[in-house]
Amino acid sequence: AGARAQAPARARGPRHDLRQGRPDASAFPRTAWAASYRRALQAAPSEAFGPGDPAGRRELREALAEYLARARGVRTAPDRIVICSGFAHALRLLFGRDAPGGPAGGGVLRGPLGVEAYGLGFHRDLLAAAGVRTVPLPLDEHGARVAALGRERAVLLTPAHQFPTGGPLRAERRAAVIDWARARGAVVLEDDYDGEFRYDRRPVGALQGLDPERVIHIGSVSKSLSPALRLGWMVLPERYVEPVLAVKGEREGWASVPDQLALADFVACGSYDRHVRRMRQRYRSRRDRLVAALAERAPHIGVTGIAAGLHAVLRLPSGTEQTVVEAAARRGIALDGLAAFRHPDSPASAGDGLVVGYAAPADHPYGAALEALCEVLSTA
Repeated sequence: AGARAQAPARARGPRHDLRQGRPDASAFPRTAWAASYRRALQAAPSEAFGPGDPAGRRELREALAEYLARARGVRTAPDRIVICSGFAHALRLLFGRDAPGGPAGGGVLRGPLGVEAYGLGFHRDLLAAAGVRTVPLPLDEHGARVAALGRERAVLLTPAHQFPTGGPLRAERRAAVIDWARARGAVVLEDDYDGEFRYDRRPVGALQGLDPERVIHIGSVSKSLSPALRLGWMVLPERYVEPVLAVKGEREGWASVPDQLALADFVACGSYDRHVRRMRQRYRSRRDRLVAALAERAPHIGVTGIAAGLHAVLRLPSGTEQTVVEAAARRGIALDGLAAFRHPDSPASAGDGLVVGYAAPADHPYGAALEALCEVLSTA
């Protein structure tokens, strides 16, 4: 017999993973989650194991309505919440082509869509594939300059903590974007990607609380629990509920019903609150270690965006970003430069910098990652 073909070797990961948007996988609350899963399965009615409701399980929508009101200041009811598998799925439902019940030639919403000048390229690519034109909004230390909005039909913002530059949207701009949406008959999409992780004071309330009929609030458990749990939610103005459900179809094909039931129990019994509090303390400690290490080893590097979230932005001398990213890669450090997040139609207004995620490494290897990073930055 011929020699059995060998499977290709899997590429080795980076020695030090400091990429943004990744929670500490080792901290997933396995015991508490397993307990919620077991209770949820035991209590579930038989019909829960049949075809799913496109809105998502009522148990989860009720638990989320209570939690979001208490923790994020969201004003809603369970019937206004639609469960999805995460933020990207929400965008596909809202902007996907040929959506039944949506406007001709597009999804539930249509472009042009205002977006922040710096953000995730993956989201821009998804929107472009749906035929949605995105218009970049300038940024400064107070968030998106919403006064630049014009004839766009909608705007996508990260008001609790601008991604990736950091900082909440200033109160006057929060009010101004609501006024713009009312005057234009437009809608604001609120990406609440890490709104629970505020370190210097209580979390900033959701923008949705200012006008529930002009804001679509979108959240998920990707940062708070794990990206492996494909569970998210949209809190919708009343006029969008039925069109979104029409796009989703009669059978829920994205979010697992047992996972929905488990999350409902996890939230209702208080385990979610306890986990978020624990992780907030852990991530704040990680942030403080990063700031202290830079102050000692690379004091010429400025640090911004540290009041919240799972990453910080390290400010670099002009013209050095690509060189530093390449030097970090040679040391086995995975991280991103700010330029990777810039909208292609926007000038490089944020300057040179690194986007450093401090959440992903487990506690033990984190010190080595900081040591390697500081060695690279000491000569930047």
